[in-house]
Amino acid sequence: MVVIRLSRGGAKARPFYSIVVADKRDRRDGRFIERIGFYNPLAKGGEEPFRIAQDRLTYWTGVGAQASDTVERLVKQHAAKAAA
Repeated sequence: MVVIRLSRGGAKARPFYSIVVADKRDRRDGRFIERIGFYNPLAKGGEEPFRIAQDRLTYWTGVGAQASDTVERLVKQHAAKAAA
């Protein structure tokens, strides 16, 4: 099964997450099919905290990929901010 999930990067105590499409059997930070965005929980000032390629998200969910709970929550939060 294909999943859309976060892959951790960044330094110690400075997390940075890539939003990736990967096979469920692969490790969290291992091999992935496509990188479709990022999430920076410690973004400050003019830095962008979240970005996702909406067209690629729609494509992958359309072909059966399932988003993790965290990715779904982040997408919903971002959609609510964009609408406001």
